[in-house]
Amino acid sequence: MTGATIKRDLRTGRSLWADSPGLGVPVRPLKAAISVDVAVVGAGISGAFMAHELSRDHTVAVLDRRPPLTGSTVASTALLQWEIDLPLTALAEKVGMAKAKRAYLRSRAAIDDLKAIVARERIVCGLKDKATLYLAGDEYGHRALEDEAAARAAIGLESEYVGPAGLRERFGIERTGAIRSRGSASGDPARLAAGLLRRAQAAGAKVYSRVEVLQAVSDPDGVTLLTDAGHAVRAKSVVFCCGYEFPKGVPTPGAKVISTWAMASKPRQRCPAWLRETLVWEASDPYLYFRMGGDGRLIVGGEDEASPDAHADTAKLKRKCATIAAKLKALLPGVEFEIDYSWAGAFGESATGLPSIAPVPDMDHAWAVMGFGGNGITYSVIASQVVSAAIRGGADPDADLYRP
Repeated sequence: MTGATIKRDLRTGRSLWADSPGLGVPVRPLKAAISVDVAVVGAGISGAFMAHELSRDHTVAVLDRRPPLTGSTVASTALLQWEIDLPLTALAEKVGMAKAKRAYLRSRAAIDDLKAIVARERIVCGLKDKATLYLAGDEYGHRALEDEAAARAAIGLESEYVGPAGLRERFGIERTGAIRSRGSASGDPARLAAGLLRRAQAAGAKVYSRVEVLQAVSDPDGVTLLTDAGHAVRAKSVVFCCGYEFPKGVPTPGAKVISTWAMASKPRQRCPAWLRETLVWEASDPYLYFRMGGDGRLIVGGEDEASPDAHADTAKLKRKCATIAAKLKALLPGVEFEIDYSWAGAFGESATGLPSIAPVPDMDHAWAVMGFGGNGITYSVIASQVVSAAIRGGADPDADLYRP
């Protein structure tokens, strides 16, 4: 594998999380050739979960051509949902109901696993349990959402359909229907990733930055990574956790990189009390989504555009944020919004809303993790479980769900 990953400009503007406290992750230059059990390429949220899990019983080196956390991780809005971009009923039409159920149940379990890791490791990242409110829109109307809520409830997921009268009375929202679900969360993605990397380091992992992997060569015993530092990294296994800078030579059927926009208000905005406990998104294309932060900021995003580069347009950032603010005002007229941060970034989508977590074709001992869709952090948890099971000589029971 030559020129190991695609290079992209991943974000524009300034994210709220870039100014979070506690983002320090000690890094070192690669001054000599090293040998480890596992090399993790990428020091964002996916690489952090991977390094945290594998450092429990392996020697681990994390390599990134950027400083840790400075790719797509700080562009996340960190709606930590188990709900997949495609509804359960729509996903079943693509992969069959049996697999769709497994995907939803695994996603739900991953949120609980994430909460357990944060609690056990005492990572301070503002993690908070949240309900979700999925509003009827131009993609799925109230009848589709009523069927969806019933399908979820039938497999034990905590979802209820809310009709227009209930939406008006409970939330002050005028829509034809919605699904309210429990069991999701929100948090600060940069502080979460930093905490995971530091815990991995405490277990012996080393983080090397800035180090770019130029070439990867496998043989029966492992993988050799050639770097721009002039020193090789030898590993028994390598895991590419490169976000939307996909590893070259890895198939991504049905996947594409698009652009998305987000903004955050000033702290202590006046909002209805229910919004502090609820993530909101809509069944539309493009869709609006929003949530409250722990300091009373309103974090809002959407207006996705089918271009991998549109997010780099700074003039468009201003226009998109104005459109998002207008949509929010139309939905919740009483909510005030004064922009404090605005940013845009690359975003990956797949045909099913599921990630790709799979061996690299024609390369032994190598895995690639690509967390498509709005569940990137949830999928990072799952990826750490699927890949670590394989590296330890076992097999995750749901690994087949995430093979492209």
